[in-house]
Amino acid sequence: MLKRPFINLTALVLFALLLIASYFVSISWWLLGSVPFVWFWITLCGSFLIRWDYHFPSLHSNKDITENKIAITFDDGPNETFTPKVLKLLHDYNAKATFFCIGQQVEKHPEILKKIIDAGHSIGNHTYTHSKAFGFFSLNKVLDELKKSNELIKSLTGLEMKLYRPCFAVTNPKIEKAVKILKLYSIGWNVRSLDTTPRPAPMVLKRITSKLSKGDVVLLHDTSDKTVAVLEQLLLFLQEKQLQSVPVDQLLNIQPYA
Repeated sequence: MLKRPFINLTALVLFALLLIASYFVSISWWLLGSVPFVWFWITLCGSFLIRWDYHFPSLHSNKDITENKIAITFDDGPNETFTPKVLKLLHDYNAKATFFCIGQQVEKHPEILKKIIDAGHSIGNHTYTHSKAFGFFSLNKVLDELKKSNELIKSLTGLEMKLYRPCFAVTNPKIEKAVKILKLYSIGWNVRSLDTTPRPAPMVLKRITSKLSKGDVVLLHDTSDKTVAVLEQLLLFLQEKQLQSVPVDQLLNIQPYA
């Protein structure tokens, strides 16, 4: 995969070589401009496609696992309407999951957060506000978002989260620094359900199950009836295929809390 240091160095060297060459031969403006143009688009894609690991590595799956285990993860909760339905289904099918929680949602529904933990699921940091502008925040603001959620959940549960799910899958150098400073694990996925899009439930389910195998990390959101419907069918599918859903930290062999 492409990495930021390599792309930055390559673009700088190519641009410098073209500038030097322009003193000796005629170099068209579009050739000079193509280097920063390509650099920009690679960097933009790398910032929004978390599985590229462009700015820093995230953990997306565990294909070395020998047991028939996967991890189902939920973003954007806790939600007062849908998270309890999700928890009931997980209980009924004896499945465990990981919930990446938004701090502001935790403040609204601390009792649901406690139910998540009491049921044996793990939790992770999904920022405090889940702002659409998160990718443009300063380092201090990124740190404030992550610290605020961690401190809130620690005050409620005594747990200091080490798992972090980037909101909107956005990564950049500032987020990289914050993750290193706070010693967090960045958790991605390799099976994206797209359950927040207009796709109907059967299409979302097919997207997951058509390529699901042991070691996979599935991304869902505990924010809609559609996801609840998909989850029930997914749990039936796992039962048929003798696959077990476990917390993502167990699948990846990492510690969820400090």
